Formats: sequence, structure tokens, C-alpha cells
Amino acid sequence: MVKTVWLFMLGNMLLFAGVSLEQKIGQMLMVGFHGTSAKSGSRICRDIHRYNIGAVILFDYNPVDKSKPKNIANKAQVARLTTELQACSRNGKLLIAVDQEGGRVQRLKSRYGFYGKFPKAADVVKSGTATMKTTYEKMAKELKSVGINYDLAPVVDLDINPKNHVIHGLGRSFGKDPKTVVKYASIFIDAMHRHGVLTSLKHFPGHGSSVGDTHKGFVDVTHLWKPVELEPYRLLNHKADTVMVAHVFNRKLDARYPASLSQKTVDGILRKKLGFDGVVITDDLQMGAISQKYSLAQTLALAVNAGDDILLFGNQLDPKKVVSTKKLVETMVKLVHQGKIDQQRIDDSYERIQKLKREID
Repeated sequence: MVKTVWLFMLGNMLLFAGVSLEQKIGQMLMVGFHGTSAKSGSRICRDIHRYNIGAVILFDYNPVDKSKPKNIANKAQVARLTTELQACSRNGKLLIAVDQEGGRVQRLKSRYGFYGKFPKAADVVKSGTATMKTTYEKMAKELKSVGINYDLAPVVDLDINPKNHVIHGLGRSFGKDPKTVVKYASIFIDAMHRHGVLTSLKHFPGHGSSVGDTHKGFVDVTHLWKPVELEPYRLLNHKADTVMVAHVFNRKLDARYPASLSQKTVDGILRKKLGFDGVVITDDLQMGAISQKYSLAQTLALAVNAGDDILLFGNQLDPKKVVSTKKLVETMVKLVHQGKIDQQRIDDSYERIQKLKREID
């Protein structure tokens, strides 16, 4: 017993040895950037190396210049880009993410030379289990082939509101019944794991009952949300690599903050009640539901104190509101020094993220 405790303490000492506060904060960031390459002198490469950025997210659509790709132009280019990005990192363990669900939400499209015809969840369910396994096996293999190691999927929202445009309207849910959703989400996760791709359950604590879109602004689900929406997270708490938290507001869960900024929701429900001890990632913190209501400093302090481990800034939704990694890191360092963020929370997140990254090839 004493030997086990000693080895654990030694492991922790080695994990944190020589890692500055800035570098630990950098690991908590997932950032979007403009560019189809990441040469050694590029801004994104310098930021990854200097600030020890933990994750990046790739998009095809370019909000600044619609005639040019943002990060995804063709298969060979994406493979080169991911290789360059990993070379910028300190240990080749950079998380490189995309939203690849199928249906309307797939960044690797046919016009870039990818398959691009993966069906939406509502349709893949109709194809049967065997076909579903083949479909997601093909998706995982394609992601891995171009160096993408983190898929921000599957959606485990329940299809319980026919007026919901974001989930129901786009056919992004596997169904109404949590056990059915868990069964199909497990097939998705298993396929990804066979090819070394990490996954993220979304959108906690449930977006299927909502009517509004958190991309555009404040979404209150207080009178629509049902406790059954937590079931997929409870049933998959030991299988999930990460969980993405939505920006929905639910007065019954937290009368003050939306889920992504709520300690009661993230630490209280997801961690303590449902038993999830893995990495928690926010939905894009530049979405209207957050950016219209909170300053950057407030957002960062609340998100970290809530229990979120990876903070997503896609730099995708508004070209006028691109935020630099430098600003994110410096703001968080300042918040720690001011006592507005507990440094133990930074350490806890850093430890969880390093544990997750051990799963990467």
C-alpha cells in the first residue's frame, strides 16, 4: 500500500516537473486558426510550441474569405497539415479535432476528395447494426488516415422535441430512448477506438428538448428539459473519452449560469452524480449564448471553476471576434494570480488531459 502511494506521488511529480502555469493552461485550450498549412514559422505553430496548446479544431468553411478553405482543402493537404501541427507540439500528442457526425455535420466533404456521404444519425439507425458498424468503421479509418485523432461526436441528445431545429431538424439523434441511443453511440465509439480516434459525447446535459440555437444566443430549456436526458451520460460514463457541455440554461439545475459555466451542472451532476471522471470540453465559448452575456475573463473563470478541462475557442463564428492564444493564456494567468481561478483546478485539468493523451498512438 505504501509502495503504491509512493509510486503515485512520484508519477505526479514527474507529470508536473518543469511544466509552467502557462504551459498547463495551454493544454486546456482548443483553438481554431486560419491556414491550410502549419509551417514552423506560422502563427499557429509558434503558439502551439510557445504556449503548449493542447488541441486544435479544423474547419472547412472559411468565414473570412468564402472562396478559400479555412483548414481543409483536400486529403493530401489535410494529412500534411496534421503532420506539421504535430511537429509543432512538444511531444506529438496534440489533439486534432473535427466535427464529423454524418449528415449535415461532416467537415470532410466529397468535394475535398473525402467520402463525404456518411448518413445522419437518424438515417444510419434505419440501416441496421451491421451496416452501422461498417459505416462508422469507414468514418474512423478516414479520419485516422489524415491524422485527425479526435472526433467531436457522437451526439447522445435524445430526440424528444419535434420543434427542435438543431438536433431533431438535422436528424442528429439516434432516437428518443436512452438505451437505444447508448447502444448506437457505443458502436460509434468502438469504431473510433479501433482506429485510435478519441470521441466526445454531446451535448451535456441534453440539447434534444431545446427549441433555440446556442450558436445565436441565450437558450432556456427550464420548462422543456427532462431528467431522462442525463441517462446516456450515466450509462456511458466509463466508456466516454470526453463529454462536451452545452450552453443551455436550465433554472432547475442552476438558477444563475448556463451548463457550460455551471459548477452545479459540471462538477455537481456530471462528475459527482453521474460519476464521470474524464475530460470535460466546452462547446465553442464564442457562441452567442456565452459571448453576448459574459466578458472573456468572466467566461474563462466560470468555465474553469465549473470543472471544464478543455476550453474551445473555434475562431469560426465571427471574423471580428478572433481571440489569440496569447490573450487567452495571459488572461487565465492573471485570473489565477488574482485568486479568481484556483490553481488546483488547472492542475486537475492538466492531469486529466495528460491521461487522455496516453490513449493517442
